[in-house]
Amino acid sequence: MYNTARRRTVRGAGLASVLALALTLTACGGSSDDSGSDSGSADDVKTALEKGGSLTVWTWDSTMPKVAKDFEAAHPKVKVKVVNAGTSKEEYTALQNAIAAGKGVPDVAQIEYFALGQFSLAKSVADLSKYGADKLGDSFSPGPWNAVKSGEAVYGLPVDSGPMALYYNKKVFDKYKIAVPATWDEYVTAAEKLHKADPKAYITADTGEAGFATSLIWQAGGHPYTVDGTNVGIDFTDPGSATFAKTWQKLIDGKLLAPVTSWTDEWFKGLADGTIATLATGAWMPTNLTTGAPAAAGDWRVAPLPQWKAGEKSSAESGGSSLAVPAAGKNKALAYAFTEYAAAGAGVKSRVKDGAYPATTADMTSKEFLDTKFDYFGGQEINKVFAQSASEVAPDWSYLPFQVYANSIFNDTVGKAYVSGTTLSEGLAAWQKQSRDYGSEQGFTVK
Repeated sequence: MYNTARRRTVRGAGLASVLALALTLTACGGSSDDSGSDSGSADDVKTALEKGGSLTVWTWDSTMPKVAKDFEAAHPKVKVKVVNAGTSKEEYTALQNAIAAGKGVPDVAQIEYFALGQFSLAKSVADLSKYGADKLGDSFSPGPWNAVKSGEAVYGLPVDSGPMALYYNKKVFDKYKIAVPATWDEYVTAAEKLHKADPKAYITADTGEAGFATSLIWQAGGHPYTVDGTNVGIDFTDPGSATFAKTWQKLIDGKLLAPVTSWTDEWFKGLADGTIATLATGAWMPTNLTTGAPAAAGDWRVAPLPQWKAGEKSSAESGGSSLAVPAAGKNKALAYAFTEYAAAGAGVKSRVKDGAYPATTADMTSKEFLDTKFDYFGGQEINKVFAQSASEVAPDWSYLPFQVYANSIFNDTVGKAYVSGTTLSEGLAAWQKQSRDYGSEQGFTVK
């Protein structure tokens, strides 16, 4: 049975700490005052649906357009415009710019768990508890729910979660007689064998990505971030960080990583033609592979995440996101109605049908969900792999209250290891220093 007890994403404590600082940190702007006509209640949501109106939803989730159409069908007076304003930090930058300019702010925005704290700190997203979000806690698994709430306040509704697994191109592995790696050392060996057999092929693509690095450090038992009220710790000299750096440095030194940035056209082309043979990422990836690399249908499979030590059973989360309602939105009651529909209502089944991995406990643990066969993955019941991963996520991980900023300087620090003589360990040390400096400047006590 799927065990959610150990599932963790961003810790609720981290978000609570952020909010405790919201009134004291001078660098944060924005306003939490409602700008719409609703006073903020569950009755306002019902009234808004009856009245109708238009919504703009910013999301990079490919399942969301179908949800929007279904929502419009259920509520004919409502029109929903889905906009892809970029993925992750690209969207966050656009959202921050729109909020600062006071125009172009969407009614609903997809925000990953690691970033939600920074937006709530700035009071840029509305507290949804007054619309009834606080009654939905039992609908979600503990990790994602803790990531969106603080005390009585709820700053978004979880739409997915990201227990990690290894996606691999079985056709490529079979062609070169490469065994699916059970450990990261075996992964390095597989990378060498593959690239030797086909110099155009790589075990994976990586040009330096903060979320990926921190997830592998998480899996390795690292705890580089600690948050306790206004006290923040940043330490990449811990054993988990060292374990990640030591092994991944071998892939960099051996030039075994495709120099292709994730989510680009070139990246999807590599996933489709087999020149990028694996992905170690979250359970939300299947729908992106299906739509982004359709030519590889039937070639890919999903396996447990390789272990740092043979025989261990440890995993981590990658990504996972919420739908939040910007505080500057003009129709927050209607925006909440869509958010609840997509995250906890009928929209969930639509998204799951299209390959999304939900955060709702009932859907995640249902026999129908676990037994689902995916044609893209050769008929494999991949949700069982993700469920097992979810039960093995290492506990007690925290992100920084200013993780969006920290991630934004990853390529200028750790990223140098991919393009110069700088080592990963040296890059992590530089990331640590610059993150500490920034936290201190923002009013945190950083050690």
